[in-house]
Amino acid sequence: MSTARPRAVATWLLIVAAMIVGIVVVGGITRLTNSGLSITEWKPITGIIPPLTDAQWQAEFANYQRIPEYQQINHGMTMAGFQAIFFWEYLHRALARTIGLAFAAPMLWFWLRRQVPAGYMPRLVALLSLGALQGAVGWWMVKSGLAVRTDVSHLRLAVHLLTALVTLGGIVWTALDLLALGRNRLAAPARLLPVATISLLVLIAQITWGAFTAGLDAGYAFASWPLMGDALFPSDVPLTGVGQAVNDPVVVQFIHRWLAFVAAAALVWLATRAHRAGSSAGVAVVGLVCLQIALGIATLLSGVQIGIAVAHQANAAVLLIATVAAAHAVGRTRA
Repeated sequence: MSTARPRAVATWLLIVAAMIVGIVVVGGITRLTNSGLSITEWKPITGIIPPLTDAQWQAEFANYQRIPEYQQINHGMTMAGFQAIFFWEYLHRALARTIGLAFAAPMLWFWLRRQVPAGYMPRLVALLSLGALQGAVGWWMVKSGLAVRTDVSHLRLAVHLLTALVTLGGIVWTALDLLALGRNRLAAPARLLPVATISLLVLIAQITWGAFTAGLDAGYAFASWPLMGDALFPSDVPLTGVGQAVNDPVVVQFIHRWLAFVAAAALVWLATRAHRAGSSAGVAVVGLVCLQIALGIATLLSGVQIGIAVAHQANAAVLLIATVAAAHAVGRTRA
């Protein structure tokens, strides 16, 4: 008799997915409060213990005072100010460690008890490896702001966010496969069909330019919509090369504004297919797309008010989950 428990494994994966959405939100706050460089060392094990004594706080602050961000932007910051930004970066790293433990320990438990269905263990190992890679990518990102720059590389920031979201998508897809297996022990894994591939790639592109927008502070370039100032694209910004698409804050904001509607069209296409397949995920995708565009416009018009901007980033993660669910529904009917 099989000992596999696909529903239990799926429930665990969905809990981890919810935790990843949480860390994406905290990561957004960390970026918006310019807290990401407050911890200048990477200690994967001992780093979970925060400064506990005045001497330890002074040592952490002294480390921060050596980097360009403090010397050029935050010179004269008080200890209280440093502790405020330290909190968000520490919380972000602590959550990352917690998620790693919440994935690795139950995975080992399910494996030892032979409760992982046949064929799924390699997927789980791959997802765990992606999580480990995410930690390394996070430190690679932070390192880019410790020597010469006063902030982290927006390119590395985008890689950091995308690694998290690809991991999130993979976890949700696997959980949905397992739930289907729990309902029917003969259920085959869903296939990734072309309509889903295209929709997901366009959504990933839009999220990538969202990360560029955050990393370059491009949201502050123009606080108006649909025009940028008094024109669709400002006439006083010369176009000198393709590199502006990822490095020029004005061009990046322009691309992020209008790529949103290309992504919306692709996602509505996928949602329609999912609805025909009998899935409610299609309705969720359409609703979340509309909300995401509204939050993006509100973020611009508010001058990147933190609460609205964080909601925009959180909704992007939820939209990704709904899109994966819609893609899975379409692929399941053809599996």
